[in-house]
Amino acid sequence: MAFQSSVNPSQLTQLGQANLTGDTRALYLKLFSGEMFKGFQYNTIARDLIMKRTLKNGRSLQFIYTGRTKSEFHTPGNSILGDSNGAPPVAEKTITIDDLLISSAFVYELDEVLAHYDLRSEISRKIGYALAEKYDRLAFRAIARGARSASPVSATGYVEPGGTQIRVGSTTNDSDAYVAANLVSAFYDAAAAMDEKGVSSDGRVAVLNPRQYYELIQAVGSNGLVNRDVQGTALQSGQGIVEIAGIKIYKSMNIPFLGNYGTAYGGTTGVTAPANTGSFVGQALEDASDASTGINNDYGTAAEITAKSCGLIFQKEAAGMVEAIGPQVQVTSGDVSVIYQGDVMLGRLACGCDYLNPAAAVELYVGETPPSAF
Repeated sequence: MAFQSSVNPSQLTQLGQANLTGDTRALYLKLFSGEMFKGFQYNTIARDLIMKRTLKNGRSLQFIYTGRTKSEFHTPGNSILGDSNGAPPVAEKTITIDDLLISSAFVYELDEVLAHYDLRSEISRKIGYALAEKYDRLAFRAIARGARSASPVSATGYVEPGGTQIRVGSTTNDSDAYVAANLVSAFYDAAAAMDEKGVSSDGRVAVLNPRQYYELIQAVGSNGLVNRDVQGTALQSGQGIVEIAGIKIYKSMNIPFLGNYGTAYGGTTGVTAPANTGSFVGQALEDASDASTGINNDYGTAAEITAKSCGLIFQKEAAGMVEAIGPQVQVTSGDVSVIYQGDVMLGRLACGCDYLNPAAAVELYVGETPPSAF
């Protein structure tokens, strides 16, 4: 006689059910949420290096600047009624939220069944990467614009310092951007410039192309890098472990670099590309001025950013990021999932960025002529 047994469906352990009630797959969506945030947080560096504010019930955020005032000796018998010129002068900077930034994918349920790997987890990471990449690119372009700009405070007699542009090397070759000695010299010039402009030494950072970073750490014993005792993965991570002149150094593929994001192989003057460059040859800068669709702040056209910018050095007051909707996750369910036999997975973000204090921004460039303001 064959032995048979049956299990009551109510006795099954439902790993996707919250508190033993409701949708048996409800908790599975949390995997996507966590992966998306990991993908975003692990791949954006600008978010922690500049000023970030949250905006509610509005479309823009106002930042107020106060310029310098002066001191004077008091004349006995004279009343004290404030500076005769009405100092300090006051100016404003407004950062507007750009249109909603999204990254999405449709996951067909049958594909999930047939796939031998976690399909949602993989797609969610890529969604997070896409949002982080755009976030950083816009932030770094805003800093580059600030380095070319004058201070918002421009009252006669009370002019505040503007941004700084520092030439790397002395030739007209783009290869100057990769020479460690040139970069070290530029770092010390940038530190001195910010000191002279009264910029705080707290929160000073640099963001370089990966190949620039690796050129620096190869000469770590002789080129002025601090923390020479740091070795191995810490030194090579590019996460601000090493510093020059009190400036922590990061690497990123998202800074404007010789007209590209990443490394500009193929047309870089004086640079010999590696024997095996692979299929990646850099992504050309896109137009992101306020005339572009979805853009409400001016991040510059590809021509305005130019092909001579090769690194950024800045203090956290150089730019501000205003977020109306932080990185969020939305996933379809219910009738929509039934009709389409799958789910739309969406990551979204509503933010805007612009420079704040130009004196805190330094752009590195190659060639004889500094990039123009825009």
